[in-house]
Parts: sequence; structure tokens; C-alpha cells
Amino acid sequence: MNPSFKFLLALIISIELSLKTSLTTNLLVIVFAVVYLLTQKIKFKSLLFTLLTPLIAAFTIFATLYWFAPQPNLENALSLSSRIYVYTLTICCVSIKTTAEELARSLEQNFHLPSMFAYGVLAALNIIPQMKRAVKQIRIAGMMRGVYLSFWSPVLYFKAILVALNSAENLAQGMESHGYVEGAKRSVIVAVPLKASDWLWSGVILILVNLALFTLK
Repeated sequence: MNPSFKFLLALIISIELSLKTSLTTNLLVIVFAVVYLLTQKIKFKSLLFTLLTPLIAAFTIFATLYWFAPQPNLENALSLSSRIYVYTLTICCVSIKTTAEELARSLEQNFHLPSMFAYGVLAALNIIPQMKRAVKQIRIAGMMRGVYLSFWSPVLYFKAILVALNSAENLAQGMESHGYVEGAKRSVIVAVPLKASDWLWSGVILILVNLALFTLK
């Protein structure tokens, strides 16, 4: 499916389930999301991590609404806590076979997202590994001088900000040297097609979710 449609579909489903309470629909979405992830050959370790990560948040919501509420309601507590898994798994379904670059290109080509924003997002994502290396180098350089820079040290983040500003300037110069002009029409290197099947699958999934949402409790 088209990356933009996958993202928009996950967003719509999440918003609809957050506005209307339906435990059965939440469970159906969770089951189908897990099945989809399995069909995409997700690693068992990654699936287990995805299921365990939101457990604390879901349990906290359930405990607050069921054990500490003046009038506990089991169905309401399960419905609201299961939303955490709905949000997590739907986003996981979007990201499992879609890279950030593919999503940015799709939003730019199919949803006419401004190229400046798309390229800015890609630049920010691609600079993250460089920033990690820079922070590691800063900490090592400090330890060689007998200065330990902890994770919450202001000095560490100040030096990291300086590195980021320098990298941003180099990136801007690099884009200009490659002919990037804001607002100018650009050619497409990697086309992201929008197929009729994308509309079909999106419509079918939305119809099924809404049918379950308004007919099941």
C-alpha cells in the first residue's frame, strides 16, 4: 500500500477509536494488526518488544480506571487501556515496510507536501546518526581531559547544539550547491505511484472499522 495512505489510514482509525468507546473494535484492530505484522515476517523479538513496551502505560490506565475509580467499570477500563495497543500497533504496521524517506517522498508527491518540509524532515532524520557519533566523541574527549559528561550534563548538550548548528549550515550549503531552490519545480528521482488498489484497500478497511465501531460494543 502507498506509504501516505498507510499513514493516513492509521491516523483516521486512531482518531475514530479515541472518540468512540468500543472494546470489541479495539480488540479486532489489535488482532488484525498483529496478523498483518506476522504476514510481513516481523521478527518474534521485535513483535514481543512491541507488545511489551506499551504494557506499563496500558496497565496504569486500567488500574486507575478500575481499581482507584469511585465507580469502577471493567469494560470502560479495558477499552481505554487497549487504545494504547491500538495506537502502538497501527503505527508499527505503517513503519514495518515503510522507511522515513519513502513516507516523505510519498507525502510530497501524492499529498503535495511542501518540498522544503519533506527535505527538512529527511535531513533531520539522516543527521541523527551523525549527532550520536558527535555526542559520543564529545564524551570521550571530556574523559581524556578528566571531565565526565553525564547524560544530563548541560555542557554536553551545549557542545552538541554547537555541532548541530555547524552541521545544519553545512547541509544548507550542500543543498544549495546541488541546485536546491525553495519553491522551484523539481524532478522526481524515485516515483511513488498511487494505485487504484490503495484506494480500494483503504476504503474497505475504513468501512469495516466503522461498521464494527458503530455496531459492536
